[in-house]
Amino acid sequence: MNALIQSLKPHVSQTEALRRFSVFGLGSIYRRLRAGPIQRIAEVYVPFHLYRVEYDLGREHQSRLFAIDAVNGSLDLFEFPSIPAHVDLQKIVTRNSLPISLSEEQAQELLREKVLRVIFQQGFFKLRKTNLTCSRESLALYFPYWLAFYGDKFVHCRVLDATRRRIEGAKASALFKAWLAA
Repeated sequence: MNALIQSLKPHVSQTEALRRFSVFGLGSIYRRLRAGPIQRIAEVYVPFHLYRVEYDLGREHQSRLFAIDAVNGSLDLFEFPSIPAHVDLQKIVTRNSLPISLSEEQAQELLREKVLRVIFQQGFFKLRKTNLTCSRESLALYFPYWLAFYGDKFVHCRVLDATRRRIEGAKASALFKAWLAA
């Protein structure tokens, strides 16, 4: 079923994605021997919730914008310096969008855990107390990804984050495999 969604504009075109998935090297030789040749690629969109997270770090009050995937919360957080501007967004009609599965409570709990990890990596000793305030922004947002399908008998999938321009790992592959199997 086709849906009208609002997405971040991708930073990777279909041609660039195909080039990234077809890079020649030891990894691609192994993948080609194990999974077979690339068969096709598809652009897919994942819903994200945008939250403003506030906390005190040392003597400074922090206010940051994070986006967490609204499917199962397993993907890496995105951080924004400000709410994405209208010029960074596009409205599209697609059938390749994953459904929102997380409740508001589940999303906030997962966000809290992930943000605490981010803060601890910066220097947890500066954190006076773990008093995080998470408030959801009203912007409904999808993020673009490219999926590459390999193989003849069995289908293998690789994922390219079209916003950050990077190949994703097992968490993203598992998310998309579950969606495709449903």
